[in-house]
Amino acid sequence: MKIVASAGHQDIAMVYVVEFNGGLVECVEAVQPPRPREEKWVLMISTLFGCPISCQMCDAGGHYSGKLTESEMFAQIEYLIQKRYPDGYVPSKQLKIQFARMGEPALNPAVLDLLESLPDRINAPGLLPSVSTIAPHGSDDFFERLTEIKNTVYPKGRFQFQFSIHTTDQKLRDELIPVKKWDFQQMARFGERYYQLGDRKITLNFALAEKSPVQPELLLEHFDPERFLIKITPLNPTYRAESTGLKSYVDPENEIDTYPTLDELRQAGYQVILSIGEQEENRIGSNCGQYVQKHLMEQGGITAGYTYKVENPLPGSS
Repeated sequence: MKIVASAGHQDIAMVYVVEFNGGLVECVEAVQPPRPREEKWVLMISTLFGCPISCQMCDAGGHYSGKLTESEMFAQIEYLIQKRYPDGYVPSKQLKIQFARMGEPALNPAVLDLLESLPDRINAPGLLPSVSTIAPHGSDDFFERLTEIKNTVYPKGRFQFQFSIHTTDQKLRDELIPVKKWDFQQMARFGERYYQLGDRKITLNFALAEKSPVQPELLLEHFDPERFLIKITPLNPTYRAESTGLKSYVDPENEIDTYPTLDELRQAGYQVILSIGEQEENRIGSNCGQYVQKHLMEQGGITAGYTYKVENPLPGSS
């Protein structure tokens, strides 16, 4: 493992471009002000070399060259921990490790091997793994084993699971996520098997664009508010979202929770979270959907994101 480039602010978020035998991925460590690192620390690691799914808001898709091994994924976690805590002990009340920087995790079975062994490999009492997925077609075995691991290794709310949906309009959803994937009925059936008393609710995530419908009555047909919650996030500034003409429904500069869609979802009985990240992370390029290597290839062009200087940039970039 070799660190070939980095960008960010040590007190907010750092993105690292990592090389494994010529293949490049990225990993991130971040805090969520005003919460200090001792309260909550977030690590995001890559699971694939690129991603075969070209979601219309994500800069990390569109190319794919294979799966990371369990050891390569763990090396990212180990590097981020050792950099902050050389003795290996992570004192954070919550160490959230997201398998979400680069790659759809359900396409890599080694993710499950790492999840199963992780508590024995790091010294972090606050460990909270988080898997976010579009639920690609053919991933049934992955999710069944994930459920077993959650029940045995991370019971009583020590695991976070998220479906990335983005809209209830099926035709538009297929445009935003242009691969074959589970429909709402399959997701709902999985939720019935997955959820146990004491678990965190399953998150239905909407990185919500303007003119992307979210129909509470349709969600209620499939997703029980006792098992599922709704998370609404802004569309972060990415080259992909710009090229596809997507504009965020949520104003990332306005945390006032007064959006009609959110009110309608709450009236339907759902717990709704409006999740607006630290805006400095957009400028760093560490937020969801962003990808520093894409910025280097594009050589700039987005004013709302990727404005931090990339140290030791990749050959051929400027």
